[in-house]
Parts: sequence; structure tokens; C-alpha cells
Amino acid sequence: MSTEPTIHAEGPLAGYLVVDLSRALAGPHAGMMLADLGARVIKVENPGTGDDTRGWGPPFVGPEDDPQATYFLSCNRNKESIALDLKSDDGRTVLRELLERADVVIENFRPGVLDRLGFSAAEMHELNPALVVLSITGFGHDGPESRRSGYDQILQGEAGLMSLTGSGPDDPQRVGVPIADLLSGMYGAFGTLAALLQRERTGQGQIVRTSLLAALIGVHAFQGTRATVAGEVPKAQGNHHPSIAPYGLFHCRQGSVQISVGSEKLWSTFASAFGIDAARPEFATNADRVRNRAKVIEEIEQAFSEFEAEPLLAKLNAAGIPAGKVRALDEVYEWEQVHSQGLVIDVEHKILGKVSLPGPPLRFFSAADTAETTLTTHTAPPLLDQDGEQIRQWLGLVPAETRRTGTGTGTPAGPEQEKR
Repeated sequence: MSTEPTIHAEGPLAGYLVVDLSRALAGPHAGMMLADLGARVIKVENPGTGDDTRGWGPPFVGPEDDPQATYFLSCNRNKESIALDLKSDDGRTVLRELLERADVVIENFRPGVLDRLGFSAAEMHELNPALVVLSITGFGHDGPESRRSGYDQILQGEAGLMSLTGSGPDDPQRVGVPIADLLSGMYGAFGTLAALLQRERTGQGQIVRTSLLAALIGVHAFQGTRATVAGEVPKAQGNHHPSIAPYGLFHCRQGSVQISVGSEKLWSTFASAFGIDAARPEFATNADRVRNRAKVIEEIEQAFSEFEAEPLLAKLNAAGIPAGKVRALDEVYEWEQVHSQGLVIDVEHKILGKVSLPGPPLRFFSAADTAETTLTTHTAPPLLDQDGEQIRQWLGLVPAETRRTGTGTGTPAGPEQEKR
């Protein structure tokens, strides 16, 4: 991170309260994004088991009698946890108190579940007209397939992403991370911020809806317009760009490199550096090179066969050609550039002690760019119900054990005044 002085490091969403009712990944990722920006995020979990991802593994880390899932650690930093049975009077009472104070509530239940629990959107807005409700589903909230359960890989297939990913048309592959969940969480956080901004003008909250299906179709980009405008059906074609050549992964001696030659000027420079005739009719324009991609790949890999990866990358860099290598994740998290951007953070976990997590992807600076204002204080993903007693006391509710014994300890958690 920058060594410049940090000012106003409470984060741009400091003072906002988010109640995160979601589980698994899409909603929790949205909640974590808001927490990274300084919002107070209270995660509501099922008693006993908690969020589904607490049991997703291996890998698990920590003591054998209390293993911690690294999956859960990936999407719940900077949150508090309270365990509530929303089918009980006590759980519903606590949730109502939270919703009355909240700026945002996040949920990713199937349509109708919250209605049956007594927390429909209309009922939540009756409690708190300024509330922004972020609701994420698999296939959308209405339409003929709205009741289907939505899971990431199923949606990667249904939304066409797998047909674009793989070594070829007959080799559909999922993306190596749950991209439908992550993108729907990102779209959800984006929509939530827009709704909060509108609330500043109107004083009224509203419902923000997205889905795994919508998020994936939202990033079809040029592949989508190939289908809707050009009438083509894009297919997977491995590690080479369908509309730019050369752009992709190329083999060299004992390794591989990736290059992106996105303009005719770059092509001329690249070809000259590696002894390729840039003006050959089949190589003359980008369109020609795309049509003759196999020949382009053959010609380039022949030129690259004289080089090992590191000297080749140095030569490409010297020529001004965008290039890079394919790193394993251990290399990524050891890379100085990653650390310089604050993309690895250290937190103190209640059971695991000091652990390193992937860090937030946004940084903030003063208007004059003289000081970094990024929030740099982070908390570890919480244990189940880690903050339950403190949250109840902050709400003015007496914990169940206190009702029985007449005693209780703990101090209110979080700010005294939440932004409304």
C-alpha cells in the first residue's frame, strides 16, 4: 500500500448499516464489498450451522474440533455475526429491530421465502420506508423459471458462458471461480449504491433485484452482440481471442507467454521484432489475421521456439508489446505488485490467529491525490454468533440467558448513530 498519509480512512460508507441475510456466495460477496467500503455489516445466520459455506470444504484449517472453512473466509471479512432462528418469535423480533435501523438489507432466498416468514418487501418497507432491499436470485424474480434453484455452475451453463469457455466447441468448461455468484454480488452492490444515492434525493428506499442469470448475460459483451446483431453463434476456441489476432497464449521453449497485439501499429512492431512479414496478404489486417488464425499461431510459435519464457517476455517488453505469463496463485500472492496494491491483507482471527486474505480491489485518494484515504483496518470473518450478545444489547434487547438468570455482560457494538 502507499506510504503516503492516510486521511478519512473510515471508508465512504461509514455510518451505513447493512443487514446481510444472505448465504453461500452471491449475497455475502455483495455484503463484503459494502463492508470493505466502511459500512457496518451484520450477518444473520442460522443457529447451529450458520452460513452454508462454513461447511464447504476441504480445505479446512484450524483445530480438528473446530475446523474453519477457507471458503467462508473468502467472502465474509469485515462483518459481524448473529445467529437467529427466523421461524421463532425471538429471531423475528431481533430482525425487526435490525431492519428498523438498517440502510440496506441483502437477501438471496428463493422468491416467496421471506414473505412466508413475515418479511416481504412491503412489510420491510412498512418497518423502514428508507430501506434499500437487495434481492438476488438464480433465474430472476419473475418469469416462467423464477422458482428454480440457482447454483453457479448450472447458471454458467444455462447463460451460455460454458459454451464460450474451453479448448473448443466440444469441450465446454466452467470458469475456475464461481463467476455467476461473484458477478451477481458485484452488480447487486453497484445497484445498492445507486439506490442509496437516489434515496439522498427522495428519502425513499427501494428494491434492487438481480440474478445469476442476469449477471452472466450482462457480461456477454461482444459475444452477445455477435449473437443478437451479427446472427453468429459464438463457440469456445481455447486461449485465443475470437476477434483479435494475435491475442492469446503462445508456446515457447519450455513454457508459454501471453501477448495482446490489438492494433496495426503494434502488429507491425511485433512482426518486425520477430522476423515475421507483416504485409503478407493473409496477415495484412486484423480481419485477415483472424481468418487465418491457425497460420498466425504457427508462425509466431515458430519464432518463439528460440526463446525460453523469461528472455522472451523481456524482448516483448523491450519492443512495447503487451505480454505476461500465467501465474499459479502462490506466485500471485507472493508478487510484489499485488502487495503494493493492498491486495493481500492480514487479519486476526479468533481461532486461527493472524491470517492473510485476498484484499479489497478498490483504493481511494484525496481530490489532490496527495493522500490515500483507503480503509486499511480490516476484521477477520466472524465465528458463528460471535457478536450476537453485543448486537442484542445495542438493540436494547436482553439476551435469552440474561432473561433466565437476571445477569448479562457485553457492550453495544458499532456506532451509536447509524446513517438513515
